Amino acid sequence: MANPTAKSWLPEANHPTTDFPLTHLPYGAFLVEGQQHLCVAIGDHLLDLHSCASTGLLPPTLTESCQAPTLNLLMSQGHAAWTLLRKTLTALLHIDVNPEHKEKAEAALHSIAGASLQKPVHIPNYTDFYASIHHATRVGQLFRPDQPLLPNYKHIPIGYHGRASSIIVSGYAVTRPVGQSRPFSPDTQSKFLPTNALDYELELALYIGTPNLLSAPIPISEAAGHLFGISLLNDWSARDVQSWEYQPLGPFLAKNFATSISPWVTPMSALEPFHAPAATRPDPDPKLLPYLHSVADQNHGSIDVKLEVLISTFTMRENNLEPHSLSKSSAEGLYWTPSQLVAHHTSNGCNLQIGDVLATGTISGPSEASAGCLLELTRNGARPIPLPTGESRTFLQDGDEIILRGSCEAPGHPRIGLGECRATILPART
Repeated sequence: MANPTAKSWLPEANHPTTDFPLTHLPYGAFLVEGQQHLCVAIGDHLLDLHSCASTGLLPPTLTESCQAPTLNLLMSQGHAAWTLLRKTLTALLHIDVNPEHKEKAEAALHSIAGASLQKPVHIPNYTDFYASIHHATRVGQLFRPDQPLLPNYKHIPIGYHGRASSIIVSGYAVTRPVGQSRPFSPDTQSKFLPTNALDYELELALYIGTPNLLSAPIPISEAAGHLFGISLLNDWSARDVQSWEYQPLGPFLAKNFATSISPWVTPMSALEPFHAPAATRPDPDPKLLPYLHSVADQNHGSIDVKLEVLISTFTMRENNLEPHSLSKSSAEGLYWTPSQLVAHHTSNGCNLQIGDVLATGTISGPSEASAGCLLELTRNGARPIPLPTGESRTFLQDGDEIILRGSCEAPGHPRIGLGECRATILPART
């Protein structure tokens, strides 16, 4: 873990409000003359790792992986390589760096504001979980008021396999999907139209850095070591399509048209100061089965990430108004920890691959104001949300931009931010 009092020679990296201090150094990727280069964020800049490798600033064992277009090769080199790279980059950006090395590093700096950020990881597979009990309970109250939580919820982490090919990086627009929705009555025909109930879902992405072999489950005591880092994630949903198709096999076309991820991957080592105990399980809740329980995970297996969702409508942007905050929540209160998600996913022998994403599912807090989607905030469209312009929303309209933000804070440690995950809604294709 980096020295929390360490300073960088980039002044903006030492500012208390920066997302990217020296102790963070999240990984990303950007375009340089049509080629994708890996980078790390520091202050308002990014450091080109391809360039650093070319000028001899990185150890020879890391040259090939740092000149690759994605992080997958670095992930395949294991923890020793991850640690060596962070140690090297921390020293390179430290205020006491060798002047010759500083000069070379300065030549590899680019402004984040002017960069074309890309997806930094090739994602082979995507799994979406349902780890927030507050979200599961409120959604259940809308559709099953007599039994909000199904009997299995507190026994096993609920999840389903999503579509990796439609995962897009922050900044890419989302086209309103077209789909079938529920007929008004049993004797009428269903409609195939643009969704009228487009929603966002506030989530975190967990990146698998260390794979497991087929038929070799990952013990929960080792699960944390298989994670490389986290990002913000928005798993868009067409609620009217979803309500018609999800029984009996679960989400399909209502979810797989687009999933947005942040361009920054925060390494697990940067999150060490922000771990927290797992959510309390009251006495009536079933005891965890041994494959889902470890003392270490219960003591500090959760991650305290503060989260926020904002909206910027076309009218707001036309009038130069700041985005409007819709809700704030925290990942600390998730019912299932990241290690439990990994252990359960592989408990039947399923093989996770390098770059796989495990998403937490919608993250909501205990109050309605901390709900992580419009389905909860508007009670499935029954309670419109007023906006500062006089507009209101039940679900998203064309031209709306949704912005996710996340940050971590702990006494004695610099604040870190996960950047933003944002996308604007385009009209459906006719």
